[in-house]
Amino acid sequence: MSQLAAVAHAARLSGAREWAAAIRGWEHVVARNPVNGVYWDRLAQARFETGDAAGALDAWTRAKRFGVWPVRGPEPPPLTSVFPGELDYRIARCHARLGDAARALESLTHALDDALRDPARVLDDPCFADLRDDTRLRALVGPYDTAGLSRVDGWRLDLSVLRREALRRVPFPVAGFEAGIDALGHEVAELDDVRVAVRVWGLLRLLGDGHAGVDHAEAFPAWSRAVPVWFYRFAEGWHVPGADPRWEHLVGARLLTVDGRPVEEVVAALDPLLTRDNEFGPDASAAVWLRQPVWLHALGVAERPDRLTLTTTAGDATVDAVKEPEPRGWPRGCPFVGEDAPAYVRSATELYGFTHLTDPDIVHFRFNGIGDKPDELLEQHYERLFAAVDAHAAALVIDLRWNGGGNTFLAQPLVHHVIRRPDTPVFVVVGRATFSAAQNTATLLDRHTRAVFVGEPTGSRPNFVGETDPFRLPWSGLRVNVSDLYWQTSWPFDRRNAIAPDIYAPPTMAALREGRDPALDAIREQLGG
Repeated sequence: MSQLAAVAHAARLSGAREWAAAIRGWEHVVARNPVNGVYWDRLAQARFETGDAAGALDAWTRAKRFGVWPVRGPEPPPLTSVFPGELDYRIARCHARLGDAARALESLTHALDDALRDPARVLDDPCFADLRDDTRLRALVGPYDTAGLSRVDGWRLDLSVLRREALRRVPFPVAGFEAGIDALGHEVAELDDVRVAVRVWGLLRLLGDGHAGVDHAEAFPAWSRAVPVWFYRFAEGWHVPGADPRWEHLVGARLLTVDGRPVEEVVAALDPLLTRDNEFGPDASAAVWLRQPVWLHALGVAERPDRLTLTTTAGDATVDAVKEPEPRGWPRGCPFVGEDAPAYVRSATELYGFTHLTDPDIVHFRFNGIGDKPDELLEQHYERLFAAVDAHAAALVIDLRWNGGGNTFLAQPLVHHVIRRPDTPVFVVVGRATFSAAQNTATLLDRHTRAVFVGEPTGSRPNFVGETDPFRLPWSGLRVNVSDLYWQTSWPFDRRNAIAPDIYAPPTMAALREGRDPALDAIREQLGG
């Protein structure tokens, strides 16, 4: 049996959970190839499942030495071992099963230092049952006793957890973060809860991490109230592109002031809330914060926390905030998009789909999120998409302007399809909301293909810090996200703060009124000229 056939055989046994046979299979594999960490990881798993903690410990120690990554092939195994701290966590479980508390805690500390995700799982892990009352374990992962804490002491506990979690996750040192934590700890008595949350946002703003943020929906649902009017910064300035029917007369108007303050002054005041990867992403997030008077009031730029008075070119309006579970921006968060809006606006809530356009023949792939639909895998959609491209397209447009991310790995087949068609002109539409996995997709297309980029700069960098793995602050219940991964999708010396378009075609209010798409207009001009 060849080496790769032996790997496939052992993998089938693991997949069938035939652990005793899988052990023999993986032992045969590592005897022939002792330098691949993946194989040691699979052997360790099989041994652990049969209760052989000592054998698993030896195999996971070897896996850690070599490192692990999913086996290349059509169906790579799902290896959670690749995530930060996982191998040390598994080694800690082995030590705990073997009754070696000191080494279990030592390995668990290594795992936490390596940014282990969801460390609270230790509390429910039966391997650590004998250690749950150990003060050393509680110091590492909790649980935290919040009963009887005063408000001030509760917030200070939250800040200590924030400090610990942020510092063990961030890939790079951050100036001013710890000093800011200390200062806020001294000032919480003078601040109400929402202003403490604003300051927490401000601390996250220091991280240079556009994924960093605070989710208050469960702990403080009243803070999610938003006016049923949507704002967007077009090339001509801030406008109202959508509104509840009661405020329909404002649609299309330019926003001049909020509670008597010039809109640019209000946006500038939002800066502590605008965590970012670059200078372009905040235009997308500011449009959402502008709708939320609770936060504007806490920042001192709104008179009341429950309503806003807007001055527009269509007149003034005092608009009460309404409850929204998760306030969102236009157009994806606006249910009042008119039928006369251009297609790129009307289709913004669709996960993905494509249309054949004429004059000239273009296949327009609207790619608004990187994930599978319930009734169609994304990779299956790619097959249909490129069959249409091969049949009759003069060009392919990959539209990422509303794509805030998803699973980067699901985007790789798209890039492969484009690479295999070097003679097909490809245009990629990007913008301020092109973020996270969509930024990675744009970067892969930028690096590996001859695609022409159209629109405005992306909302993130070709190489960026980003990931979604939130943790809960024990007293307030706020959920905080701090990224633990540095995505280096481009070259290591790529210092760009965005992917800039080759053809600049920013969204304009004039084009929206006329039902036009500036990006598609620019692409048609390029193909025709």
